[in-house]
Amino acid sequence: MTGSRAYLDHNATTPVRPDVAEAVARALMLPGNPSSVHAEGRAARALLEAAREQVAALVGAEPAGIVFTSGGTEAANTVISGALRRRGVPEPTRLLIGATEHPCVSAGHRFPAEAVETVPVAPSGLIDLAALEARLAAHAGETVLISVHAANNETGVVQPLADVVALARRHGRALVHSDAVQAAGKIAIDLGALGLDALTLSGHKFGAPKGVGAIALADHVGLDAAFVRGGGQEGRRRCGTENLPGIVGMGRAAEIAGTALASEAERLGRLRDGMEAAVLSRAPDAVVFGAGAPRLPNTLSVAVPGLEAATALMALDLASVAVSSGSACASGKVARSPVLAAMGVSPALAAGALRVSLGWNTVESDGARFLEAFERAVSSLYKRQGRAA
Repeated sequence: MTGSRAYLDHNATTPVRPDVAEAVARALMLPGNPSSVHAEGRAARALLEAAREQVAALVGAEPAGIVFTSGGTEAANTVISGALRRRGVPEPTRLLIGATEHPCVSAGHRFPAEAVETVPVAPSGLIDLAALEARLAAHAGETVLISVHAANNETGVVQPLADVVALARRHGRALVHSDAVQAAGKIAIDLGALGLDALTLSGHKFGAPKGVGAIALADHVGLDAAFVRGGGQEGRRRCGTENLPGIVGMGRAAEIAGTALASEAERLGRLRDGMEAAVLSRAPDAVVFGAGAPRLPNTLSVAVPGLEAATALMALDLASVAVSSGSACASGKVARSPVLAAMGVSPALAAGALRVSLGWNTVESDGARFLEAFERAVSSLYKRQGRAA
């Protein structure tokens, strides 16, 4: 096990990799500002641009299209607040968002309420492409911004971005942004190959420090105005002195994640599938959310009817196992998930949702510890219900 506890909440945040921590520490000791022209400033600028190349390589973008931010929330807010422009196309006047988007998208825009529409998802969690096509047809002649995440933070469901982009291109005047925070570093994401106009990232989801993120822009789009105004940093697209240690850490984490992408996806998928099978063996009435759709290899979202998430989380925590009831952004609250509600999950079943998310330092014994604690919680539930486990 990884230390005295089993940490299985990597979708909330992934522990910083040791190599990344060392890179951050070295960057912290540099005295120069990347905007300064003296030797110290040039050294800092060289590290900044090296990190830009590393992040770009992870997501199939050009380094010139990478804009560093304070995290995924700022990145998404910037892109979907009306600043994203495609050359030769008027500014977006309508926003279409998937029903299971993260709050940084669903609540992070600046479009008028009447200009925002939610596109439903199927019970599997996959976006309803027919509904999206109908919405686009209804707004022929308008410039539409579509925001669909690459993968859901709670269920791990991976969206068909290539199909979304194909519909957008058929519309002619639609731009597509993807919140790729949960997908980057876990599965292959390629901005250019998918035809996306923009995607957004957060470093702490793949082994970098908290507090650093990025926007990746295709070469045919730009940001009309900086979300944070001031000096000329980041090509005037995000002003303010860059968080050099965080950016260096994000770059190194991106490099490591990209190198190990295929092998880690295979390893974590095998671990996740084994845990899922064991959960269903111990609790045959358990429901795995998103089971009928492609999912991130590291994510298991499951509920046992009658087992409240709050009760299960406390029992697991006491057994030295850290998991989540869903998104960590509801800070300290266990509330009904809007994601599961959009998928048509009943309130009673959604109240028991547990999210197990694996990462770079997860080992088989961590899964074994979770299963032991989970089995005790289920046995206690079944005993109260008067049936055998």
